[in-house]
Formats: sequence, structure tokens, C-alpha cells
Amino acid sequence: MSREGSRPTTRTTGLLSRSLDERRRAFQAEARGLPTLSRLAEGITQPTLGIGLLIAAVFALACTVIAVWTRSHPLTPVDRVMNDTRLVRVDRIETYDDALTRQQRERERMRTPRAFVIDEGAIDDMVSAVEQLPASLRDAADTSAVPQPVIDRFGPLDDASLSALRTMSKDEVSTRLWAQNAQSLRALLRTRPLLDSQTYQRESLDAARIRIISGEVSTVARTDDLVNADDPASVRRQIGPLVEAAGFPHLLRPVVLARFERQHRSTAAYDDALTRRDQADAAAAVAPVMTVTARGEAIYERGDELTSSQAALVRAEEHAYGASLAWWQRWLERGVTFLACTGVTIALAGYSVLFAPRIKRRAARMVGVAVVLCVLLAAACVGAVFAPQFLMTVAVLPTVFVAVLMAIGYDRRTALAYALLHGLLVCLCLQQGVAHMAIITTGVACVVSTLKEVRDRTSLVRSSLFTGLGLMLATMVFGLLDRPVLRESIRELTTDALLTGAGTLVVGGLTLFILPLIERAFNVTTGLTLSEMRDPKQPLLRELQMRAPGTYTHSLNVASLAETAAESIGADSLLTYVGAMYHDVGKMNKPEYFVENQQGGPNRHDRLSPAMSLLIVVGHVKDGMELAREFRLPQPLVHFIEAHHGTTLVEFFFHRARKQAAEGEDEEAYIPDELEYRYPGPTPRTPDPSSTIFR
Repeated sequence: MSREGSRPTTRTTGLLSRSLDERRRAFQAEARGLPTLSRLAEGITQPTLGIGLLIAAVFALACTVIAVWTRSHPLTPVDRVMNDTRLVRVDRIETYDDALTRQQRERERMRTPRAFVIDEGAIDDMVSAVEQLPASLRDAADTSAVPQPVIDRFGPLDDASLSALRTMSKDEVSTRLWAQNAQSLRALLRTRPLLDSQTYQRESLDAARIRIISGEVSTVARTDDLVNADDPASVRRQIGPLVEAAGFPHLLRPVVLARFERQHRSTAAYDDALTRRDQADAAAAVAPVMTVTARGEAIYERGDELTSSQAALVRAEEHAYGASLAWWQRWLERGVTFLACTGVTIALAGYSVLFAPRIKRRAARMVGVAVVLCVLLAAACVGAVFAPQFLMTVAVLPTVFVAVLMAIGYDRRTALAYALLHGLLVCLCLQQGVAHMAIITTGVACVVSTLKEVRDRTSLVRSSLFTGLGLMLATMVFGLLDRPVLRESIRELTTDALLTGAGTLVVGGLTLFILPLIERAFNVTTGLTLSEMRDPKQPLLRELQMRAPGTYTHSLNVASLAETAAESIGADSLLTYVGAMYHDVGKMNKPEYFVENQQGGPNRHDRLSPAMSLLIVVGHVKDGMELAREFRLPQPLVHFIEAHHGTTLVEFFFHRARKQAAEGEDEEAYIPDELEYRYPGPTPRTPDPSSTIFR
């Protein structure tokens, strides 16, 4: 009868009881112990040393390139209070004053006269009526015979005016003279436009001059010369002199003027497109205003709000200063930057060798960590260069994200070390001081202290809230230590604190969103996933419960024992529990061949040879692996399935086979070797002793 899954063997129980204290002491020593020379030597002699050195060199070079590029861009946010005073470091610098240039161009734009186009049709209508007036009165014997259209256009005529007009039509000389007077009036009206009341009021108040366009001729007139076509007084005041200048007889001037008093029609229209073109041409004609600044003059002082012209001067001064340096000075600065980045890289590599064995053993993990650090460093630098007004936020959040990723992917100690060194690189690239590093340290400390494991979604939310509050407080405290205490700077710090706190919540939400990708990239299984996997409603556990209820009960018991053992030595109790729940899922394919599912019925192994029973019993590991792949179980749980027996001996069937061989009549009967009745492995790859009690 198979004893598989019935109870722990005596040897296993003894091994567990003897090793618990030793393993507990080993875990505690590893947690608090300092690295020894032997551990350092072991790290140096690893096969991945050459690859690790190559990765470190590339990482240091990439960080140097990012730092040199970032440091060549002055981080000068416009309209922000400056923390220090900046002086010109070159003999003379001539810069384009954008603000003053725009101011002068705007002044020229406003001084440009508005363009009005003469309405030739309106003038022709008015002047033609005047020109034809004598001919239309030739047959009028007295004022009662004046045609009504003439009265409508010129008003009632007296006898003297009628007689004079009739005289102008009787001889050719007088008619020609009247026509010449009308043409003169036509020309004069092109220089003195009539406008409606609304346009007249606007131009009188907003402009001093206007441009009048008549065909190809363009003239500039004062607004005093404009005529309000709706105001008879304005018409008499402005058009009266034109009628006189045109040469009309003194007696008939009131008659001609009446035509315009009764017309109420504009003779010019505003042309917006032409006006805009004139304004653009006038603005473009203004030469750029250049400002000359000498060595030692202050570009801005501490407490000043940076203007756009000062920001342009900073950029020009930075470029001029860089161009003034000798080649060896530029390369010396870059070399020092490279040495600083190399120093941080050495610290990262040293920590990986001494305290992060999971990283140092696999080149893929080294590359992954290096890429994450480089990408987030570049994100901080690019954000600061292109949005310097948000420097505080974009420089802190990438490092906080590093801490979150490392805490989830590896452990909190690794997260603390890697994030702090990443923050140091950020400060090096952005030329920030102790205050900025203190803010980053606060954010990293908050993440590390609150993100022990991700067992549920609230853990990330709780960590994000705590970290956001910590960063808001640190931003205000350390910001006030570093910045001038002004009302504007306090307002800016408050905005920075709110943005940083909100950004931390965004980091938490992003982490929660990409958590499956993080698990796959770092080959880890978070507590959140494990908590979901331990749910009895999981499809694989439901299958196990229905098809092999005895094995399911056995797995629950083993999980409880393993969880207690893991807690006693400080191991991952949640992973141990969930792994124990799934370790025997392969038994559901042939549940009746395992004792916990037989429930007192016949034992099917009684009709099988020991070798066949061995194949069935050992096969539950292979079956479990296939089910794990089918249901896409996380890799740590797969390892529980494949390694929970290791290479142990299937003792019951081994002894049964040897007994049958010894009791047989054939003296040459084959006596099986112990190796044939062992599980194929692999053995457990973790120091978790819970793997020894799944047998």
C-alpha cells in the first residue's frame, strides 16, 4: 500500500526539528551580519564577473553622457524665484532682448494707421448727382417745378439758387466749369472720407492717423480730418471747405453741401486684412534690441523672479562661457563627471556583489536593473531640462519609482541602497544640493518603510499616501532652508509640494497598473498575486478540491504546517503557504492511486508491480508541472511543484521491490538499485526549510 501523502516520515520529521534552530540562526545572521572577505572574494570569482564589469562600464558611460548633456542646459524657469545670484563670467556678452524687442514692435504695431479703402461707388453717386444738378433744373420755371428727386437729394431750393443753377446749364462754358468743379470735389473727397458714427467714434478715440487707399494711391490722414456722415454739423465743418476749395460759386455752395448732409453714407470702409499686414510690416521693420552685459554684472540676484530676457541671457552666457574654455578645461570637467558617475556605479556594483545575490548571479538581472536606473535617470533629466518649472517634481518622482520597483522586485534593503544612489546621480546631473537630496531621501525612506510586501491593493495605496505626505512635508521644510523666505517662494514651494504629493499617487497608480509586467520582468511574485492565488475559488484549486478532495485536505494541512515553520525562522510565510497549497496538484490526474483519496477502499497498487506504482507516484510531479503551465502559475509556485520531493527515495515501493526480488524463486532475479526509485528532482533552490515537509 502506498504511503504517499499519508504522513511525514520519521526521518523527515527529525531533519526538520534539528534544522529549524540552525536555519533560524542563519537567517538572522544574514540579516544583520556584515560582509566578510570570503563573501567578497566569492563575488569577485563569480563567472558573471566579466559581464558585470562590462555592464558597469556601459552604465557609468551612459550616466556620464546624461549628466554632461543635462549640466550643459541651465535650469532657469521663467517667473520663478531664484535661489542664488548669478554673475556674468565672460568679458562681454551681447544678447537679444526679447521683451524689449516685443515691446517696441508692439508699439509700432499700435502706431500703424488703420487702412481704409475708398468706396468709389459712393463718391460717384454723390458727385454725379451734383454734376447733373444744373441739367436736371434746366426746364424748371420756378421752385414749384423742381423735380421731387432733386428735392430729396438737395432739399428745397430758393429762387436765387434755382436761377443760378439754370444759368449754369445754359452755356457750354458754365456747364464745363461746373463739371470741373464736381471733378475737383471728387478728388478732394478721396482725402476726407465720410464714416458712419460707430466707426468715426472708434477711430477718433483709438488712433491718431489712418491710411486712405484709393486705387493705387495711398495717403495718410489725421483722425481730425474724418467726417461723421451721420452728423450734419460734422459734414458742414469738414466737407464745407472741400466744396469751397473745389471752386463752386458762393451762392450754390450750400446746395452742394446739402447733398452730403442728406446722404448719410460712408465713402470708405475699414480693411482688416490690409491693416494687419501693415502692422506686421511695421513690427518686422523694428530691429532686434540687443543688450550688452559686462563681466561681473549680475544676471539675476537671489530672490528675483526670473524674466524671459534674463533666462535668455543665462543661456547666452552659458554658451559663451563654454566656448571660452580651453579644450582641456572642457574635457577635465567631463572627466570629473565621469569619475563621479563611476564612483556611484562602483557603489552599486559593490552592493550587488555583497548584498544582492539574486542580481549578481544573472547577467539578465544586472542588465535589467541598469536599464531601469538609466531610463529613470534620463526621465528626471529630460523633464528638468524641458520643464524646469517642475524640477522639484520631475527630479524626485523617478527615484521614488526606483524605490518602489526595487522593493517589489527584490527587497527593501536593496530598494534603499539603489534608490539613494540613484538620487545621488539625479542631484549630480541636475546640480542640486543637500536640500534636494534630503527630499529624495525622505521619499525613499517612506517607500522602504511602508512597502514591505504587496499583499493587497491597499498596501500600494497606503504606501503612496504616506510617501506623498512625507514628500510634501520634506519639500516645504528643506525648500525653506534652501530658498529665500519670500511670499512668492512660499507660494511656489506650496505648489511644488502639492505637485510632488499628487505625482506620488500617480506613481502608485502606475505601479499598480503595471504590476503584472513588474512581476514578469523581475521574475517575482508579489504578495498581491499570492493572496489571489490562495483563494479557494481559483480554477486549479477548485479542480483539485473536486477531483482529489483528500489531496486538497492534505495540502491545507501541509500549508498550515509550512506557514508556521516559515514564520518561526523569518521566511516568506505567504509564499510558503500558497506553494504548499499547489504542490500536489498533479495528483488530481490519478487521485485513486494516492492513499489520502482512497478512503478505505481497495488499494489499486496491490494489482501493480512496484515499478509501475513508482511511475504513477513519481508522475504526479510531471503532471503537476503540466497543469502549472496550463494554468500559468507563477514561477515560484512552479518550483514548489517540481522540487517538493527533490531527489528523495520512494521508500515504500523500493523496499517492496527488493522484498519481491529476494522472495522470488529465481536466484538471478533483478534487485533494483536505490537510484532507480528516487524522484528525478530538482532539489529545492531556496533556503526555505518548508520544502522538506511536503513529502
